[in-house]
Amino acid sequence: MIKTTDMILEELQSYANPKTKLSRMVKQGKYFQIARGLYETDKNVPGHLLAGSIYGPSYISFEYALGFYGMIPEAVYTITSATFEKRKKKKYETAFGTFTYRDVPSAAFPLNIRLIQEGSYFYRIAEPEKALCDQLYTMPPAKNIKLLAELLFDDLRIEETELLKLEIEKIFFLSDRYHSTNIKKLITLLKRIKDE
Repeated sequence: MIKTTDMILEELQSYANPKTKLSRMVKQGKYFQIARGLYETDKNVPGHLLAGSIYGPSYISFEYALGFYGMIPEAVYTITSATFEKRKKKKYETAFGTFTYRDVPSAAFPLNIRLIQEGSYFYRIAEPEKALCDQLYTMPPAKNIKLLAELLFDDLRIEETELLKLEIEKIFFLSDRYHSTNIKKLITLLKRIKDE
């Protein structure tokens, strides 16, 4: 269970020095620090369940979400999340893993996100179409459709069969919110592949 320092100190208020007691409990392995002011009671909790609490508002996206949906073949160990209007990337190295956060446009941020429950934890993750749009938004613009295809299939290593599972309507809906040539080219590419 995730707890803030304030929550724990409130629980420990009967002790003469709650902060010292908290330090002792951390040493004893009763609490595990995630980030400043944030603790977890279970040292084995998967990192993706903590990503939204470390820095937010945010949702899991980019490479981690693409890996989660099986769109890219490699395992992704850094938990990548999207934020908005933070204006700089953030990185947290914790006992639960490495977490990175980077901006997407404000207009795109709240759209096409799933809320998933695992046990007593909830987390937000981009739908596959949104995760790919977020990823393409952060990459340098491809000069043409052929180079975009290389970016998708060679650099990101997305399987064409996985790409064809995406709902083009969702990407079309999202594309206006990004103002990204990569995403506009993605729509053209998907139409071409589907027409072949």
